[in-house]
Amino acid sequence: MLTAPTAGGRVWLKATAGETAHELALYRVFAAAAPDHVPTVIALDPERGWLLLRDHAPALADPRAPLPAAVLVRHAQLQRSVTPHAAALVTDGVPDMRPAVMPQRFAEAVDAVSRFVARHGDAVDSAVVDAVRARRAEFEGWCAALAESPVPASVDHNDLHAGNVLVGGGAVRFFDWGDAVIAHPFAVLLVPLQMAGEQGPRLQAAYLRAFADLAPMERLVADAELACRVAVIARVLTWVRAVGVDGEDLRFARAPLEALAALLEVPPTASGTTEG
Repeated sequence: MLTAPTAGGRVWLKATAGETAHELALYRVFAAAAPDHVPTVIALDPERGWLLLRDHAPALADPRAPLPAAVLVRHAQLQRSVTPHAAALVTDGVPDMRPAVMPQRFAEAVDAVSRFVARHGDAVDSAVVDAVRARRAEFEGWCAALAESPVPASVDHNDLHAGNVLVGGGAVRFFDWGDAVIAHPFAVLLVPLQMAGEQGPRLQAAYLRAFADLAPMERLVADAELACRVAVIARVLTWVRAVGVDGEDLRFARAPLEALAALLEVPPTASGTTEG
């Protein structure tokens, strides 16, 4: 990301790579469906994968800080605006992580991490992969249940934290959509709830109320738990796209394996909680 001052204010230039070129398709939809929820698009260059965006404000806070409830609600509003465009965005190259295809994605993720472990792992790492692989039937059950959700697919930022939120000029805007996927919208809760600690139930409830016209809160809470479980695989594949499985990027070589191990943990949702 490059920045530069202009007579019309500061601008950002982002050059997307092959794995993140779908950001252009997303911004085309955002510009029409939710223009006040993202940085203003000045120009798109599909041939080179370049984005020129207006600079609105600094990022909200430290990426590790919990997101305010109002920010999650704002993201829910964006998701609902984008819902009618979800299928077209998949056609345009945004990774498909909708519930119906996630059993296939599970196999892709486990196979990718297995290749890393075969080259660079140890017996403990192999045991993690084997334990996850043994849960395939259970994972497929989660996917089948989530596919019955009354909440339709939409965009999932897939890395929603305070460092990717701009607040200024009376608006909250979301940026850095390179990891974004099309999924059950509640999958977006995975990262924020991992950072929320004791605030998690309150933040989850605030977010889910934006979908309260679609189902009772109890159903929304249950779907959120399923979505966060299934979203673990999307995070694994995001890391695989970013760092590969050869272990050459020593800073993050183990990130796909560590992300996969989260499937063996309790998801960071407040199942059964509807407090506000």
